[in-house]
Amino acid sequence: MKRLSWKFYVGLLLIMLSVSFYLLEYFLFKDAHHIFVFLIEDIAFLFIEVLLVSLIIHRVLESKEKKERMEKLNMVIGVFYSEVGTEFLQMLSSTDEEIGKIQPQLSVTDHSSKEEFDKICGVLESHKSKFSYEKVDWEKLSLFLEEKRNLLLRFLENPNLMEHESFTDLLWSSFHLAEELRCRDSLMDLPKEDYQHLTGDLDRAYSEIKLQWIQHMNHLRKSYPYLFSLSYRKNPFDLDSSPVIKS
Repeated sequence: MKRLSWKFYVGLLLIMLSVSFYLLEYFLFKDAHHIFVFLIEDIAFLFIEVLLVSLIIHRVLESKEKKERMEKLNMVIGVFYSEVGTEFLQMLSSTDEEIGKIQPQLSVTDHSSKEEFDKICGVLESHKSKFSYEKVDWEKLSLFLEEKRNLLLRFLENPNLMEHESFTDLLWSSFHLAEELRCRDSLMDLPKEDYQHLTGDLDRAYSEIKLQWIQHMNHLRKSYPYLFSLSYRKNPFDLDSSPVIKS
C-alpha cells in the first residue's frame, strides 16, 4: 500500500478535534438542539465562505501575483533589448528593403500618447518586410548571434518566461536563426534555396522582435519614463537616432 499523504492525517486530526469539541459542548451544556442549530448555520455559511475565498479573494490575490510576475518579466525583456534586441533589430531593419515606406510613421518621442503607440503597433503589424539574401551580411549576423548565444540560452532556461508566450516565440525564432547559421561551415556561396530558407528564418525573427519592441517601449513609457527616454533615443527604426541629447 502506498503511504498516505500527510494531508490525510492532518485532515483526520482536524475532524477528530471538531467532533471532540462538539462532544465536550454536549457534555457541558446538555443541549443537543443548540449544537445542531449552530452546526446547520455553520454549514449553510460554508458555501458563502467558499465563494468569498475561492472565487473572489483568490481571484484578487491571483491577479496581484500575475501583475507582479509580469512586472518581473518586463524587467527580463528590458535586459534582452538592452543586451541583444535593440542591436539585433537595428541590423534587421537596416536590411529590410520596405522599411523606408513606414519609417516616418515609427518615430517615438517622450510625448507619444497611447493612441500613437497603438497606431505604430498597427503599422508594424501590417508591414510586409522584404529581404534580399544577396544584401544580407550573413557572416556579420552569424557572428553577432554567436556572441549572444549564451545569453539567449539563459533567457530560454528561465521558466517564468514561458508565461509570456509572444516573448517566448521571439526567443525561439532568434535562437533558431542562430542555430541555422551556426550549423553551416560557411555562409558564402550557398545554394539559392538555402539562402531563401535562411531569409525565411530571418523574416520570422524580425516579425517577432519588432512587435515586442514597441510593446516594451509602451510599458517603459507608462512605468519607467527615465528608461523610456534612453530607449526612444536608441530607436532602431530611426536612422538618425542617437543616445546623445541635443537641443
